[in-house]
Amino acid sequence: MPTPSKVTGRGPIRATALVLYAGDSTPHRSCGIALAEAFGRPTTAYQSLRRGGITGEGTCGAIVAGQLLIGEFLGDPDPTGKVTPALRVAMQRYMARVHDELDRGPSATIICNDMTAPWGEFTGLARHRFCTEVVGQVGQLVDEVLREHGVEVQAATVFLADGRAFDPGAG
Repeated sequence: MPTPSKVTGRGPIRATALVLYAGDSTPHRSCGIALAEAFGRPTTAYQSLRRGGITGEGTCGAIVAGQLLIGEFLGDPDPTGKVTPALRVAMQRYMARVHDELDRGPSATIICNDMTAPWGEFTGLARHRFCTEVVGQVGQLVDEVLREHGVEVQAATVFLADGRAFDPGAG
């Protein structure tokens, strides 16, 4: 059983990321793609985050997606620019919160294979449930860190399989 999440917010970004990753009401997306899409960002590069960099040997793709999202919103758009002070502070805050609050189950690391191994087969239901919760937690953390820096992102509009727009505030 996973330990209870320390990340308890239930904002619209989190709800949107959860519905995209879970795959019950929409087709399933990978962790990185679900997060990028929830924040309204182009998703192509986030494909490489699936299963911790495809191999499972890298950092959890949801956590890396969170880093990339913070960089997209707070980084210097000049490719030769320095790290912005806001990006540095936000990244430090995000990673501190990941280490302090994110439910990693019994894993001592944030490596994908380490986090998912206790939940059985990677394609199994228990692992999927665990990772769905991680995606929601990361979405909430990123949203909160961005808000601390004056960036308020509206959750992207997502259409459910039946054609209705998903309402992240319902239920």
